[in-house]
Amino acid sequence: MKRSAAVRSAVLSTVLLAAFLGVLAAGSAPAQQAATDDGLTATQKLGRQVFAQSCGICHLPPQINARTYGPLLSKDTAGGSDEVIRGLISEGTPRMPGFKHYLERAEIDAIIAYLKTVPASATR
Repeated sequence: MKRSAAVRSAVLSTVLLAAFLGVLAAGSAPAQQAATDDGLTATQKLGRQVFAQSCGICHLPPQINARTYGPLLSKDTAGGSDEVIRGLISEGTPRMPGFKHYLERAEIDAIIAYLKTVPASATR
Protein backbone atom coordinates (compact mmCIF):
# COMPACT_ATOMS: atom_id res chain seq x y z
CA MET A 1 0.00 0.00 0.00
CA LYS A 2 2.80 2.39 0.88
CA ARG A 3 4.56 1.57 -2.36
CA SER A 4 1.55 2.40 -4.52
CA ALA A 5 1.16 5.74 -2.73
CA ALA A 6 4.82 6.49 -3.38
CA VAL A 7 4.45 5.55 -7.05
CA ARG A 8 1.31 7.68 -7.35
CA SER A 9 3.14 10.60 -5.74
CA ALA A 10 6.12 10.20 -8.08
CA VAL A 11 3.87 10.02 -11.15
CA LEU A 12 1.90 13.07 -10.02
CA SER A 13 5.13 15.00 -9.40
CA THR A 14 6.43 14.06 -12.84
CA VAL A 15 3.17 15.09 -14.54
CA LEU A 16 3.10 18.41 -12.69
CA LEU A 17 6.74 19.10 -13.54
CA ALA A 18 6.12 18.29 -17.21
CA ALA A 19 3.06 20.56 -17.26
CA PHE A 20 5.00 23.38 -15.62
CA LEU A 21 7.88 23.05 -18.08
CA GLY A 22 5.42 22.97 -20.99
CA VAL A 23 3.75 26.18 -19.83
CA LEU A 24 7.13 27.79 -19.24
CA ALA A 25 8.38 26.83 -22.71
CA ALA A 26 5.18 28.00 -24.39
CA GLY A 27 5.33 31.33 -22.60
CA SER A 28 8.93 32.02 -23.54
CA ALA A 29 8.76 31.00 -27.21
CA PRO A 30 7.39 34.33 -28.54
CA ALA A 31 9.98 36.30 -26.57
CA GLN A 32 12.80 34.19 -27.97
CA GLN A 33 11.47 34.59 -31.49
CA ALA A 34 11.18 38.35 -31.09
CA ALA A 35 14.73 38.57 -29.79
CA THR A 36 16.13 36.72 -32.81
CA ASP A 37 13.71 38.08 -35.40
CA ASP A 38 15.53 41.39 -35.85
CA GLY A 39 16.33 41.14 -39.54
CA LEU A 40 20.08 40.75 -39.06
CA THR A 41 22.14 38.07 -40.75
CA ALA A 42 24.27 35.72 -38.69
CA THR A 43 27.35 37.78 -39.60
CA GLN A 44 25.67 41.02 -38.54
CA LYS A 45 24.56 39.44 -35.25
CA LEU A 46 28.14 38.35 -34.60
CA GLY A 47 29.25 41.89 -35.44
CA ARG A 48 26.75 43.34 -32.98
CA GLN A 49 28.04 41.01 -30.25
CA VAL A 50 31.73 41.70 -30.94
CA PHE A 51 31.06 45.44 -31.25
CA ALA A 52 29.28 45.49 -27.88
CA GLN A 53 32.11 43.55 -26.23
CA SER A 54 35.12 45.19 -27.86
CA CYS A 55 34.02 48.61 -29.09
CA GLY A 56 30.97 49.53 -27.05
CA ILE A 57 32.85 50.92 -24.07
CA CYS A 58 33.90 53.86 -26.24
CA HIS A 59 31.43 53.86 -29.15
CA LEU A 60 27.99 53.27 -27.60
CA PRO A 61 25.80 55.94 -25.98
CA PRO A 62 26.92 56.66 -22.41
CA GLN A 63 25.14 54.91 -19.57
CA ILE A 64 24.58 56.22 -16.04
CA ASN A 65 26.70 59.37 -16.14
CA ALA A 66 29.52 57.65 -18.03
CA ARG A 67 31.50 59.47 -20.68
CA THR A 68 31.75 58.28 -24.29
CA TYR A 69 35.34 58.42 -25.53
CA GLY A 70 34.89 57.78 -29.24
CA PRO A 71 32.27 58.85 -31.75
CA LEU A 72 28.95 57.04 -31.72
CA LEU A 73 29.08 54.86 -34.81
CA SER A 74 26.37 54.16 -37.37
CA LYS A 75 26.17 53.43 -41.07
CA ASP A 76 26.41 57.18 -41.69
CA THR A 77 29.29 57.96 -39.32
CA ALA A 78 31.53 54.90 -39.68
CA GLY A 79 32.79 56.41 -42.93
CA GLY A 80 35.03 55.04 -45.61
CA SER A 81 35.20 51.80 -47.50
CA ASP A 82 35.27 48.42 -45.82
CA GLU A 83 39.04 48.36 -46.29
CA VAL A 84 39.47 51.75 -44.59
CA ILE A 85 37.28 50.74 -41.65
CA ARG A 86 39.07 47.38 -41.41
CA GLY A 87 42.40 49.23 -41.25
CA LEU A 88 41.15 51.58 -38.52
CA ILE A 89 39.91 48.69 -36.41
CA SER A 90 43.04 46.62 -37.00
CA GLU A 91 45.71 49.30 -36.65
CA GLY A 92 43.92 51.82 -34.48
CA THR A 93 44.41 55.59 -34.39
CA PRO A 94 46.30 57.89 -32.03
CA ARG A 95 43.24 57.84 -29.74
CA MET A 96 42.13 54.25 -30.30
CA PRO A 97 44.03 51.00 -29.84
CA GLY A 98 44.30 48.57 -32.72
CA PHE A 99 42.56 45.24 -32.42
CA LYS A 100 44.55 43.13 -34.89
CA HIS A 101 45.96 41.01 -32.07
CA TYR A 102 42.59 40.57 -30.37
CA LEU A 103 40.06 40.10 -33.16
CA GLU A 104 40.01 37.69 -36.08
CA ARG A 105 39.52 39.15 -39.55
CA ALA A 106 36.06 37.52 -39.67
CA GLU A 107 35.12 39.33 -36.45
CA ILE A 108 36.31 42.66 -37.86
CA ASP A 109 34.35 42.01 -41.06
CA ALA A 110 31.31 41.15 -38.93
CA ILE A 111 31.64 44.49 -37.10
CA ILE A 112 31.76 46.28 -40.46
CA ALA A 113 28.65 44.38 -41.63
CA TYR A 114 26.85 45.26 -38.40
CA LEU A 115 27.77 48.97 -38.54
CA LYS A 116 26.11 49.14 -41.97
CA THR A 117 22.80 48.28 -40.26
CA VAL A 118 22.93 50.87 -37.46
CA PRO A 119 20.79 53.91 -38.33
CA ALA A 120 22.13 57.35 -37.44
CA SER A 121 19.09 57.93 -35.21
CA ALA A 122 20.26 55.07 -32.96
CA THR A 123 23.41 56.99 -32.08
CA ARG A 124 21.82 60.26 -31.01
